[in-house]
Amino acid sequence: MTQRIEDYALIGDLQTAALVGRDGSVDWLCLPRFDSGACFAALLGDENNGHWRIAPAGARTCARRGYLGESLVLESVWETRTGTVRVLDFMPQRDRAPDLMRVVEGVTGRVEMSSVLRLRFDYGSIVPWMRRQDGHRVAVAGPDSVWLRTRPRVKTWGQQYSTCSSFTVGAGDTVSFCLTWHPSHEACPSFVDPQEALEHTLEDWKSWSSRCTYEGPYREAVIRSLITLKALTYAPTGGIVAAPTTSLPEEIGGVRNWDYRHCWLRDSTLTLRALLAAGYREEAAAWRDWLLRAVAGDPADLQIMYGLAGERRLPEMEVPWLRGYGGARPVRIGNAAVDQLQLDVYGEVLDTLYLAREAGMPPAEHAWALQLSLLGFLESTWRQPDEGLWEVRGPRRQFVHSKVMAWAAADRAVKTLERSPELPGDVARWRVMRDEVHREVCERGYDPARNTFTQSYGSVDLDAAALLIPRVGFLPPDDPRVAGTVAAVGRELGQDGFIRRYSTDGISVDGLPGGEGTFLACSFWMVDALRMTGRVAEARELFGRLLELRNDVGLLAEEYDPAARRQLGNFPQAFSHVALVVTALALAREETAG
Repeated sequence: MTQRIEDYALIGDLQTAALVGRDGSVDWLCLPRFDSGACFAALLGDENNGHWRIAPAGARTCARRGYLGESLVLESVWETRTGTVRVLDFMPQRDRAPDLMRVVEGVTGRVEMSSVLRLRFDYGSIVPWMRRQDGHRVAVAGPDSVWLRTRPRVKTWGQQYSTCSSFTVGAGDTVSFCLTWHPSHEACPSFVDPQEALEHTLEDWKSWSSRCTYEGPYREAVIRSLITLKALTYAPTGGIVAAPTTSLPEEIGGVRNWDYRHCWLRDSTLTLRALLAAGYREEAAAWRDWLLRAVAGDPADLQIMYGLAGERRLPEMEVPWLRGYGGARPVRIGNAAVDQLQLDVYGEVLDTLYLAREAGMPPAEHAWALQLSLLGFLESTWRQPDEGLWEVRGPRRQFVHSKVMAWAAADRAVKTLERSPELPGDVARWRVMRDEVHREVCERGYDPARNTFTQSYGSVDLDAAALLIPRVGFLPPDDPRVAGTVAAVGRELGQDGFIRRYSTDGISVDGLPGGEGTFLACSFWMVDALRMTGRVAEARELFGRLLELRNDVGLLAEEYDPAARRQLGNFPQAFSHVALVVTALALAREETAG
């Protein structure tokens, strides 16, 4: 573990993504999709598990880096004793095959450069057969084939199962590398000119970013988060992965290491709200349509997550040959939480589709019938215990947040029928369900002695998800129980002002050993809760501190460790960036209203 999680930057082509370190090494890349096997897996192992480093000979890290404008083209500037170079890393939106482009440009003087490419297919386990063909390098192993091409031609040689090259660039010189993947049984795709690809990529991102309608405070943070969210979108289907990585740990050296290269329903409402608020209605419609396709079928079979195209089987397995980031084992691919019962997702789906209707999005055929089917199933099951929002791997419980979202499901159905009485549905029936859930949560999920909602019925533990109670409308922000809950969560789950999801002290509800960092999405929820309960100055102060946690290129992981002052968990995390956007826009509205 030579680099911190926040030392990485993201590049991608809307179907997969790579992580590039400050040292010029691409340490993570799955091809051809986000959820495919990694051909560079040094992030979770070492150099022998695959990486590609381009840097000045003998240099350690770049002097500075950043994205070019509002794009996903990464510029890394290297300053050496003999001169200065910059490296542009990007992945153009693909026509057919994915390309990873690395363009080296001389700025001043003359600089000797080094490239070391170690391809290791199947998560760093397979060394491919490398050969020369037509003056280029081509690697083959089983179903995978990768071509390495340069312009102008650069001498390469094999060394210790890697492909090496050394070249010198002077001021105004350009040397471009193109790494192209394709199925090994197919012919090699035609060579894409790197300079043309760079121009088209910059233009694509400029065009996309210009569609953002938000021009208020925090715009730089908002647009960078939106670009990140777009980069995590699987363009063929509209699905959005939670993160492009697996098994980056929630605790260094710990076991809380999960595969996030799937699409979670829990993120759906916030994601749609962020896209709509920023003017990205096309992306919002694609996400809504992906959601409708994914959840179609028997309501009893609703899952908490799906694959990029809505796949349901995401079997979890461990990868023993990878030592894990910072020694955090096991490294997992797939996610067994897919089989859990999480009743809150029914509320998330109905809340998302309600928001889509309220925003004036064209109604999708059969969407309302699907919602009634989901609600009918939830009516008979909402009293059951479940694994809850956080996918605990301990015993099922009566989680308060799951009940609150069951209330939200009934509430959205009632509001939809009240505003559109021509739709089929028994509004009185859903009002009864809504009232029953509300009454039970207030009686069994609230601790009057401490004036706070708890994590589950009869528990003394708290849950940061209770901060969402005023946002979903379960109680108004000025209700004393809301204020008490906000205060209690800040007091008992706060760490240096940031918020943990729940307590992992002693015997944890999730059935796992060890702890985790503060959860960034929950910390943004605290900002929202503080603002809604009138503590606006505190909300702005906390939001400013959260923005300072972003790395030098504006990215956030899932968690943050205030003691070690470092990011934790899969990176970059869609949930964190969506929460940032929603919170920033809400604060901006508060400032405008004030």
